[in-house]
Amino acid sequence: MTYRFQDRTDAGRALAVLLARYQADANAIVLALPRGGVPVGYEVATALGLPLDVLVVRKLGMPSQPELAMGAVASGGAVVLNEDVLRYLPAGSNAVEQVKARELQELARREKSYRGDRPALQMRGRTGIVVDDGLATGATMEAAVRALRSLDADRIVVAVPVTSVEARERIAAVADEVVCLQAPPFFSAVGQWYERFDQTEDDEVRELLARSRAALAAGSET
Repeated sequence: MTYRFQDRTDAGRALAVLLARYQADANAIVLALPRGGVPVGYEVATALGLPLDVLVVRKLGMPSQPELAMGAVASGGAVVLNEDVLRYLPAGSNAVEQVKARELQELARREKSYRGDRPALQMRGRTGIVVDDGLATGATMEAAVRALRSLDADRIVVAVPVTSVEARERIAAVADEVVCLQAPPFFSAVGQWYERFDQTEDDEVRELLARSRAALAAGSET
């Protein structure tokens, strides 16, 4: 049986129930993919008493069709390419390098915007619970997983409210665990599984990150 979530907050609270075994795990951290994954990740981190951070991933869109992903780049320098799409590029094209350079610049800007002066992610020996609001193709999440591998994460858990069957299989091949509430057989877009699927803005991302840090600090003082 499939259903629609009210919004990302609703989805995050439901997802947290499936992740209860990581409650207060000293080695675990929730890593949300901005922007849409952050409201979901915030609810997961709050419910489990875990720190929340972001893992920035940027899609490499085809120059003629930006929504079609040639691949993705992520924090830590991981690059994932989609060979099925790349074969449509003209011979000798440098489109991948051009788009990659532009997206790496935007990735650095977002890292600075969201993280401020806080240090880069330290994942060695830790469990990363990577959260997004859903998976369509899985290309962006695959880049995130590979980025965490390059940072020597001990265990990588991908957690999403909804995913296509194909994306779930793709991510299961690279992550240690995939947790999802539903994988509908007929899947066209993540937004179709939400009653409200508004754009998440940078200010909301920063606010939720700050709120999560404050709540965790307050809890450690009690």
